Amino acid sequence: MEEKKCKCEDKFLKELFKKYEPIKDNLIQMLNEIQDHYGYCPKDVQEELANFLGISMAEVYGVVTFYSRFTLEPKGKYSISVCLGTACYVKGAQKIMDRLQERLKIGEGETTEDGMFSIEAQRCVGACGLAPVFTVNGKVYGKATVKLLDQVLDELE
Repeated sequence: MEEKKCKCEDKFLKELFKKYEPIKDNLIQMLNEIQDHYGYCPKDVQEELANFLGISMAEVYGVVTFYSRFTLEPKGKYSISVCLGTACYVKGAQKIMDRLQERLKIGEGETTEDGMFSIEAQRCVGACGLAPVFTVNGKVYGKATVKLLDQVLDELE
């Protein structure tokens, strides 16, 4: 098989493309590494990946937008998710989401201008017994209240 070279100047991508065969089956694993490295999947990197794998940009974009793990925009240093699954919602999670958006002055799926915080909604984090729940970079805060949210944000700011 002919080895494809990376035409870009990005050292990470050059190393990634050396590590994998240029076949479509490697798309998701390579996107995982890209997401981990950059914190999101930049458009120019998606284009390089499509070229490397010999697939269309539409195929890459389709996978990136299908799986919630991948994002098109950089996340904040602190990624805050509020569980809006049934148990959390019934126990007041929407009040936590509302306060978070009010305090950070951004909406769901957005990142603050300073790059410190991003907000996401989740449908279930598997901690229904602790409802309502929010997470900060994966750390779970259960039996959450608006007061607890404010305390956590105060510590992070």
